[in-house]
Formats: sequence, structure tokens, C-alpha cells
Amino acid sequence: MSESTSTATTSATTISSANSSNPDDNARKVQQYKDNLINRAETLIVKEFPERIVRLNTLLETPQFAQRKFCDVYQELNIPVPEPIVVEDGVGTDDGEKRVKRQRLESAPLSGGSDGTKVHALPSGRVDCNQPISELILIVKPVIRALVEDSNLLKMWISFMIPKIEDGNNFGVSIQEDTLAEIQSVETEAAAFFDQISRYFVSRAKVVSKVAKYPHIEDYRRAVAELDEKEFLSLWLVLSEVRNRYCSLHDIVIKNMEKLKKPRSSNADSLY
Repeated sequence: MSESTSTATTSATTISSANSSNPDDNARKVQQYKDNLINRAETLIVKEFPERIVRLNTLLETPQFAQRKFCDVYQELNIPVPEPIVVEDGVGTDDGEKRVKRQRLESAPLSGGSDGTKVHALPSGRVDCNQPISELILIVKPVIRALVEDSNLLKMWISFMIPKIEDGNNFGVSIQEDTLAEIQSVETEAAAFFDQISRYFVSRAKVVSKVAKYPHIEDYRRAVAELDEKEFLSLWLVLSEVRNRYCSLHDIVIKNMEKLKKPRSSNADSLY
């Protein structure tokens, strides 16, 4: 145990000494990372943002989003409605037969008790996710992820170009800060879209479990269909909002590109 600990300590010391012995090399690598990020961000704004806006517009015009009706995303649940239970009044029968009928009623799946139906296994197998909605989610999620990553890249790009704090001549810096706040807002909103998708599956699972527990109540089945329709509309809205956010970010950065890259004018230097 002590030998392995000693070996690990020696290795950590070697790595630490190697890093500390080349401060200039580390600084060069950090500067290289910053330069690459700045070039990547400028390419993203000038070239890739317009391409993504056009691609999203084309995607929104496809039949999956533009022409689909709410009824197209409805999927039949694999939960049958149990047969109704007929209970006789027990007139003209002996006490033994009445007791058997009472036991059958108490053990029936359509019990009127507050606990609902005792579901141990669905009679027709599992209840699948909504297939049309799942197909749309597979399309929308990579788009959301791209917006989150692009927003993070632009945020770092502007942060690297903010100059050191000085008195006066800070109008360009205020533009940088306002743009940075807008990008951070877009990043937060895009990340929230992921949470919206996960909450849909959780909400649908809860309602489906209600259908399994109370299969004779039609309102729960209708609630599942309504939830699917709502998610379809939300996915279309998310895709539209992502397109709009790309447009707004592209517009605000292009209009203020000069101030973002050179927030402070060089008029004072020209006086000398």
C-alpha cells in the first residue's frame, strides 16, 4: 500500500514539476486556444449561422412540421378496457352463494375503492412511447444541442475580446456586455428546451399509469392524446424559436462586429 502511494505521489510530483517548468509553453498553448476559438467564432457567425438559418427554415417547411395535423400524432394505447362486471342481487340464493359473489366483486379489477385497479402486468404487453413524437424529438434535440454549443462559443469569444478595465471610453465595452447578456439568455433558454422534453415523458408516463390503474375512465385516455398534441406543438415552437434565436444572434453580432472586436477607439493614440 505504501509503495503504490509513493509511486502515485512521485508521478504527481513529476507531472507538476513538468508543468511548472514550462510556463512559457503553457501560456503559448492557452493563447493558441484563444486564437483558435476566436477564429472559430468568427467563422460561425459569418458563414455557419446563415447556413443553419436556411436549413431550419427548410426543416420547418417539411411535412413533418408544416402539414402534420394533431390527429397524426395520436397513438392508440395498448391498454384494453376490462369487461364490465355483472353482479346479481342474490335474491333466492343461499348465504354461501351470496358470499362467493361478494368475494368476486371485492377482487374484481374494476373495484370502486379509492386505490383503483391493482395492476401487476398489462394484459397486452408494454405501452410504447408515442412514435411520431419520438421521431420529431430525434430531429429537434440535435438542433437544440447545436444552439447551446454555439452560444457557449460566442460567449467565450466576446469574453476574450473584453479589454482591461479603464476609466472612460467604455461605450464599446457596454455593447460587448449587452451582447454577452443576450447570448447567455439564449444559452439558458436553449438548455431549458431539453428539460421540457424530459418533462413530457415523465408527464405522459404518469397519465398512462393512470389509464392502467383506471382503464374504464375515458378522460385519462383523452389526457394522453392531449398531452401528445401539446408536445407536437411545443416541438414545432422550439424549432421556430431556435431559428429565431440564430437570426437574432446573427443580426446583433453582425451589426456590432466592429465594436465587439475593437471596443475602444484609437483616437487618443493618434494624438501622439
